[in-house]
Amino acid sequence: MVQHAACMTYGANGDFSERQGVDLASVLPLDSRRVTWLDIHGMTEPSALEPFSTSLGIHPLTLEDILNTEQRPKMEDFGDYVFIDLNMLWYDSEQGVEAQQVSFILGSRYVISFQRGDVDVFAGVRERLRSGKGRLRKMGADYLAYALVDAVVDNYFLVLEKLGEEIEDIEEALIANPGRETLRGIHHLKRELLHLRKSVWPLREAVGALDRGESALIQPGTRAYLRDVYDHTIQVIDALETYRDMVSGMLDIYLSSISNRMNEVMKVLTIISTVFIPLTFLAGVYGMNFRFMPELSWRWGYPALLGIMLTVAAVMLAFFRRKKWL
Repeated sequence: MVQHAACMTYGANGDFSERQGVDLASVLPLDSRRVTWLDIHGMTEPSALEPFSTSLGIHPLTLEDILNTEQRPKMEDFGDYVFIDLNMLWYDSEQGVEAQQVSFILGSRYVISFQRGDVDVFAGVRERLRSGKGRLRKMGADYLAYALVDAVVDNYFLVLEKLGEEIEDIEEALIANPGRETLRGIHHLKRELLHLRKSVWPLREAVGALDRGESALIQPGTRAYLRDVYDHTIQVIDALETYRDMVSGMLDIYLSSISNRMNEVMKVLTIISTVFIPLTFLAGVYGMNFRFMPELSWRWGYPALLGIMLTVAAVMLAFFRRKKWL
């Protein structure tokens, strides 16, 4: 089942055509003189790709990988075509980092892209093709594949930007008044960064293999651009590792803050207990009510004892302050 399919074709002489909601079988056979980009949304059944597997020689394992939504990012060279499988990430304000699988089949004069969800990062590539600006319509299918992969990688920077804003918010909360919500936010960020890391590291391997591969479908001029995409993946990894270190440091700061707060509470309770120890001793001594206690019948005994107790408390508080324990 295919929910939506769009087809763009263009040539070096400037001709361009676009069709929406096309039937997959209607685009076959592909025009060998023009570059064809077929963008498919919502592929759920292998039978929908049978015309391509027959006409273009797509391997059954490739079709299986396209339909497997839990596929690890990778690149495979089958000679007549190159299969690229990536994770496209975006940031949702409520759910956090979301991902969907994006697959590409690169042939000599065609690129077929497969998307699962409604989020689409290829709008910029479409506009460049429609306007005819830049070199996209002057280059081959390999350059189109590079542009699509580059759009996926560039969207990682937008996700990192949103995560950076979350980190800043949690840092402010750590300084102001850390609580359980702050701790939950830190653990949420750690999960998001771990999820992002699982997508980025295989992405680096896939892009690197695409650049270093010996496929004749990728022209030497395009490999320079693929190296640029590889550099972008390295930048994403560096930023990701920096964020992970920051979040780990934030967790340490949170635990230290809670520990310091508990130490302050314990210090106050300890000082109160220390002040009342001699006062409790004096009250205990003069609360025994022996008959022949010297001060028992003294008229000023009670005020004098209160005065002694206040003096002892004042002296101890002054001592604590001098020691800077208060």
